[in-house]
Amino acid sequence: MHHETITIGIAGGSASGKSTISEILSKRLQDVSVKLIHMDKYFKKVRPMIVAPYTGKTYEDHNHPDVIDFDTLIKDYQASHGKYDVIIIEGLFTLHHDEIRSFLDLKIFIDCQADERIIRRIKRNLAWGLSFDEITDVYLDAVRHRHQTYVEPSRWHADMVLNGSTPSDVGYEIITNWIQANRGDK
Repeated sequence: MHHETITIGIAGGSASGKSTISEILSKRLQDVSVKLIHMDKYFKKVRPMIVAPYTGKTYEDHNHPDVIDFDTLIKDYQASHGKYDVIIIEGLFTLHHDEIRSFLDLKIFIDCQADERIIRRIKRNLAWGLSFDEITDVYLDAVRHRHQTYVEPSRWHADMVLNGSTPSDVGYEIITNWIQANRGDK
């Protein structure tokens, strides 16, 4: 059976809660089929380099739109469209990328203070085996700069901003009610 798919985009800074909120939303949508597309799964094998604007150090750049294989992501999205009731695309550049943004029925930006994001990032990346200095150097030299250039300005494309520090049941309820109200095959 072919039916209309609702596509939701979730963007926000590194460690703002995009993946967590996407997972919670998909669990709350028990009565519909949901496909989650995590942009992080589309990192290119060879990543661009960044020369940090303040220190001049060179890093592999994980926070620039060129690091994502958007062509494959878009093909995967198009192959899934019509097969699921809801598709959630989440990632740093979901609201930055024009073509992806054109697919979205609901655009969400996850807002979370920079200090909380860096603390979450430190905890996560220490668990991945990186050193404190590696994590903080790349954050201060590159991640922060890319956030201000690409991620933060994309919030102005959002239909709604969710609190990434203390996500509320009300926010989830608003989204799930909106989805129920806008499903084409009720």
